Amino acid sequence: MTNELLGIHHVTAMTDNAMRNYTFFTEVLGMRLVKKTVNQDDIHTYHTFFADDVGSPGTDMTFFDFPNIPKGTPGTNSISRTGLRVPNDAALEYYLDRFKEFDVKNDGIQELFGKKVLPFEESDGQKYQLFSDENNEGVPSGIPWKNGPVPEDKAIYGLGPIEISVSYFKDFKRMLINVYGMKAILEEESVALFDVGEGGNGGQVILRNDDTTPSQQGYGQVHHVSFRVKDHEVIKQWEEKYETLGMQHSGLVDRFYFEALYTRIGHILIELSTDGPGFMGDEPYETLGESLALPPFLEPKREHIEAQIRPFDTTRST
Repeated sequence: MTNELLGIHHVTAMTDNAMRNYTFFTEVLGMRLVKKTVNQDDIHTYHTFFADDVGSPGTDMTFFDFPNIPKGTPGTNSISRTGLRVPNDAALEYYLDRFKEFDVKNDGIQELFGKKVLPFEESDGQKYQLFSDENNEGVPSGIPWKNGPVPEDKAIYGLGPIEISVSYFKDFKRMLINVYGMKAILEEESVALFDVGEGGNGGQVILRNDDTTPSQQGYGQVHHVSFRVKDHEVIKQWEEKYETLGMQHSGLVDRFYFEALYTRIGHILIELSTDGPGFMGDEPYETLGESLALPPFLEPKREHIEAQIRPFDTTRST
C-alpha cells in the first residue's frame, strides 16, 4: 500500500454571505451545490460544497459562512489563489464573455507555465483562475454539472493548481518535497511548480516566494487546502508518518463524507482527506444540496441547528 497523495481533494475558503456565494458559484460559474451542511467545528455556521455533477473528490470548492468576521486582506503566507479546470481554450473564451455579462472582475486570458488561464475575483476579493485543460494530462477531471446554466462542453469540472505564497520559500519547498513527496517540475528563484500524484491541472501546486505584507484571515480568503488519499488505511499511515516526524497534527477526524487529518506548515493549514465515502450516500442525486444535510452524529441537534442558522433557499429541482 502506497501513501502517495493522489491530487487535490478540496479547497475551503471563507464567505460572509452564503446566499451571495451560492448564487455566484451556481448561476455564474456553473458549479453544482452538492452539500449544504454545517461547519462541524462551529455548528451555528454553514459549510457549503460546490463541485462537479456528483461531488467527485478533486472537484470541491467549499465555504465556511462566517457572517460577522472582518474582511481578510491578501498577502504573503497564505493560499493566495485557487485554480478551477475547464475543458479547453474555447471554454476560457466562453467564461470571458460570461464574466463581462455578469460584471465579474478579471484580468483577461493569459498564459501561465505554457497553459491558458483566466484570473478572476469574486465580489468579496476571493481570487481564482480558470485553467484550460487543452493538451492537459494527469489527474482525470470530474463530470460537468448536467443541469447547470453553463453548457457541459464549457463548464468547470474540477479544481486546478493551487497557489501558495510564503516568505519562507526554501523551507516550504523542502517540506513539499521531503514530507509530501511532491515533484518539482519547474524551479526558479521566485516560483516553483509541483506535481502531486499524476500531476497535470488536477494535481499541481504553485509555490511563490513573497516577502510582502502577511495576509490577514477573514472572508474573501482561503482557510485551507486538502490533498487526496485513497482510504482509511492510507490516512492512518500519514498519521503515523506525522508522529514519526514529530509534526503536530489533529489526529484522524471523521467528517462522515470523508476522513480528515490536519497539520500546519508554517502559516498554511494542510488537510489530507480520503476519497470516500463521498457526497452521494445521504441525498438523492436529483435534489443534491437542496436540504440541510447533517451527518448522523449531528442529527440529534437538528432542531437546535436549524433554529440558529440563517435559512437560504437552494431548491432547483422544482
